Parts: sequence; structure tokens; C-alpha cells
Amino acid sequence: MDESKNQATTSTPPSGGRGAVTVVRAGIIGGAGYTGGEMLRILVNHPAIEIAFVHSNSNAGNYIYEVHTDLFGDTNLQFTGKLSYDIDVLFLCVGHGDARKFLEANPFPASVKIIDLSQDFRLKDKSSISYPATQNPTPRNFVYGLPELNREAIKQADNIANPGCFATCLQLGLLPLAASGNLNSEVHITATTGSTGAGQSLAATSHFTWRNNNASVYKAFDHQHLNEIGESLTQLQPGFDKPVNFIPYRGDFTRGIIASIYLNSDLLEEEAIKLYTDYYAAHPFTHVTNRNIDLKQVVNTNKCFIQVQKKYNKIFIISIMDNLLKGASGQAVQNMNLIFGLDETMGLRLKAAAF
Repeated sequence: MDESKNQATTSTPPSGGRGAVTVVRAGIIGGAGYTGGEMLRILVNHPAIEIAFVHSNSNAGNYIYEVHTDLFGDTNLQFTGKLSYDIDVLFLCVGHGDARKFLEANPFPASVKIIDLSQDFRLKDKSSISYPATQNPTPRNFVYGLPELNREAIKQADNIANPGCFATCLQLGLLPLAASGNLNSEVHITATTGSTGAGQSLAATSHFTWRNNNASVYKAFDHQHLNEIGESLTQLQPGFDKPVNFIPYRGDFTRGIIASIYLNSDLLEEEAIKLYTDYYAAHPFTHVTNRNIDLKQVVNTNKCFIQVQKKYNKIFIISIMDNLLKGASGQAVQNMNLIFGLDETMGLRLKAAAF
């Protein structure tokens, strides 16, 4: 493969600068939603990014800070209803089902890398898009964009299917066991997510008056993210065929996911902690501890913290992260950094709000 194909424009700053700077021109589709807003918060401060356009049909002509009010003073960009094809990467921050429709209606040049935050291309049997021969654009094949699983493939990818938020949190809690062949029993998971995980469109269960001081179970045992979790686990441990029992909760907070995972295991606690620490040693955003962890440590960051313990005959894992960052827009930017040969952490060294 031509290693130059994923290189964006390189410019040399004036005398006294810090050396050549890679400039990646980015477009955002669906910039008015939660993931679009998080994408903008990262990219307006990313040292290698030039935001070429932010598309929104409903907000065309409005300043971005009129929708994402926390960006007042950071950017004077306006939303547009027009597309530009003079970009290096396109982020699709649209609803499930809409990403595929958008790309079918707007075949971007093959030189434009696509990073899709919806579920449209995550599963192997749905990971490509082809066009009629009369249009003649290049078919697109998507790589599943979990860096802790597919980092080398991501570096060579043209198109990324960004994982789901629950899927990211739960997989990071299980990948080391699968990689070492230690998924030998059924898995039990309970996880709670913040209200932003439901998206910006209002529904009965996302109104403040319903969500506040409340909690509920939804999609017990058949959450849609189980499919991508299963594909990743069998990628690392092909013979794994045990149930993954997942009970998701709606939480009464806005951001973050906390998951508790347990399964029968013969591993000692020291062995399990070493296994996890070794697996994530080269991954800058996933950190392992045997100390108690809580959501405030990771909210507003691209980090995932994992706590590993042995309880009786079970390995007990807690996995926590921000659903909008490591679970969506932050991970998408992490994938972009890898594609274009940038420092994987560029633009993502974000501090949690501890108080």
C-alpha cells in the first residue's frame, strides 16, 4: 500500500516556527447535534485541523456559537447547507441509517477519508458501500474503528466505522481476556449511560422531567451494540460462543458510562491486572487500576479507566468513560489522527472536571 496516500497537506511555517505542520481539511455533516458539537469543540483547538465546513440543513447561515453556545468566543464559523469536496476527511455525525443514505446520495472523491459515527457500517456484513456503474465512484470499505483492537488497520484505512458508546466501554473491559483466550464462561454486564447517549431529538425517556431523579432498564439482553461486541470478541478469541448478558440502564445524569462486568475465571487477581496492564500499555487513553474509580475522573476526556478485581471465583471489571468523547467524537478524532500519521493524542489531551 502507498504510505503517502493518507498524508494531508504539509506547510512550512515562517522562520522561528516549530517545523512542518500537517494541515488536514475537515468537513462535518450533522454539526448541530451532540456528537457534532463535541467534534467542533475538539477540532477548533486541534493544531493540525482546518475546518472547511460544518453542514446543517436546519441551521444554515447561523453561527455555530448560536447553537453550541459554549463555543462563543472560540469560532466565528457558520453552518452551511452546501457541501465542499475539497477536504481530506469527512465526519458523519448523523443518525443511524442516515449516513449510508447520505453517502449514496453524495459520492465523495476516493481521496476523502470518511469517519462515520453512526452504526451503519460497523458490522462486517454491512461494512461497505457500492455505487451504480453509471456513477463510477470508488466503492468504500469501512474498518471498525476501535484503536485498542484495530490500530494498525486504522492507520491504513480510507473509511472508519466508529464504534458505539456502550460497545466501546464494554469491549475495553473485555478485550484483554479475549486476546489471551480467557473468555471461558458467559459474561454478565450492567451498565448505565447518561442522557446524551439518547441523542438530541426529544423522546418520552429523554425529557428532563422524566429523566431527572429516575432510572430505568431498556433493551435488556438484546441491545444493538451486542452485535459489534460479539464480532470483536470472536476476532480475538475465535472459539468464544458464550452468552454476553447485557442489562443497560438510563441514568439521571448527562454524560458518561459506567459498566460492571463479571465472569467466572481461574485467573488470580494479580494475573488479571497484569494481563490488562500489558494489553493497554501502548494505548494512551485506556488505563488500568485496582483502585476505586468514578465517572468524574473521565467525563469530558477521551479516557477509559478500567478497574480489575478478583471476587471469589469471578473476575470483576469496572469500565468507565465519556459516551460523547471516547464513545463517539473523541474516538473519531483519535482515528483521524492515526489515519493521517499524527500523534494519536493530538487535540485530545482533555482534563476531567473533578468538582
